[in-house]
Amino acid sequence: MKEWPLAGKKAWGGRFSTDTHKQVESFTASIDFDRRLAPHDIAGSIAHARMLGKCGILTKAEAEKIVSGLEEIREEIARGEFRFDPGLEDIHMHVERRLTDKIGEVGGKLHTGRSRNDQVALDLRLYVREAITAIRDGIRTLQKVIVSKAEVHLNTLMPGYTHLQRAQPMLLAHHLMAYFEMLQRDRERFAGCLVRVNVLPLGAGALAGTTLPIDPAYVAKLLAFPTVAANSEDAVSDRDFAVEFLSCCAILAMHISRLAEELVLWASAEFGFIELSDAFATGSSIMPQKKNPDVAELARGKTGRVYGNLVSLLTILKGLPLSYNRDLQEDKEPVFDTTDTIRRMLDVLPPMLLAIKFRVDRMQAAAAEGFMNATDLADYLVTKGIAFREAHEIVGRIVRYCVESGERLEALSLARLREFCPVFKPDVSKYITAEACVERRLSPGGTSSRRVSEAIQQAKRTLQRP
Repeated sequence: MKEWPLAGKKAWGGRFSTDTHKQVESFTASIDFDRRLAPHDIAGSIAHARMLGKCGILTKAEAEKIVSGLEEIREEIARGEFRFDPGLEDIHMHVERRLTDKIGEVGGKLHTGRSRNDQVALDLRLYVREAITAIRDGIRTLQKVIVSKAEVHLNTLMPGYTHLQRAQPMLLAHHLMAYFEMLQRDRERFAGCLVRVNVLPLGAGALAGTTLPIDPAYVAKLLAFPTVAANSEDAVSDRDFAVEFLSCCAILAMHISRLAEELVLWASAEFGFIELSDAFATGSSIMPQKKNPDVAELARGKTGRVYGNLVSLLTILKGLPLSYNRDLQEDKEPVFDTTDTIRRMLDVLPPMLLAIKFRVDRMQAAAAEGFMNATDLADYLVTKGIAFREAHEIVGRIVRYCVESGERLEALSLARLREFCPVFKPDVSKYITAEACVERRLSPGGTSSRRVSEAIQQAKRTLQRP
């Protein structure tokens, strides 16, 4: 491996008469985690150098020499040949020092017209922008799996729940498509966040701008930023975009956790609605019969970690005066950790869902139990001219009778029903079957197969959009 000197005077050392204490170097260094910003730091530096050349602040030759050196450094990092030293604090100083080693004193001109304050703000925005793109792609993949499963189970009945109590029969496809809608809101939230991320801070300098005739709009064009920051103090101290990103991630994690919780419940013997693939389950070290839903449980558990990162960044920011403060060095680890966590969740969930076997027999049997057609029986009386409140009371008495006698609503004879209300007709038996209860729900967004089929087709069209 090629060696080059990294030790030496700090970039800010002119003011100081003694070396930094080693414990201070260790405590303040961020290179252990901000090295992840290297590709973004180099991309921003290349754009900055080209702008300096365009504006005549550097000669064309100087700018090209700097750009070539930066491109070589990018390759060194990609090949794993770049050496890191805590004494150089962060990724910015590592890149600048290596550039000077490679091309000489002209490398020191790269920092003309900028500060590490606006530089790191740019790097983090570039990182978050890339993370959003990857996360939105991952959400789309998960949505596609959900739609494919919904299509297969367009006629599978299951019990719908409120308060975790069986409530009304519905289609499994309808239930799955509820998660599609949650995830679609997540994709849209990240797209909205991207608007606030895509603001160029470079050109703000340390906090007050620069006296040099720079052209931030040109840098924005090179880096595909539609907007340039309007206030230099805000530009270097703003981390709202990172908070918003973590907030979007927290809401996404909450949705994933809700899905995971249902998978945990449904895989239990008490529900028995699904059979997990052996490839996405684990066993017990002591109980040979166990098949545990660890993937779903970990997805549920990691949601707390994502929440914690959001609270961490909010806490860091809540007391900071303008403009830049070193506290902002602590913004990166919550962002990095959340990005990693969310992307891992989105990587494992689609194949796990694809491999799940729904136990249709158990679901459909459950959909026929628990008096879930009681509301429809009340609706039937409404169609015969009975006020709903009276119909509700009548059906409540019928249900109480069934509970006490051990009978089911649909099994009651017409004569028995007429003992509670004389308006019942022979057509009531067909009115309150589970299938009929589902198919009559034709209201927009309802659970009838017609409405769910329409929702699936709309979802497919939605997934074709960016």
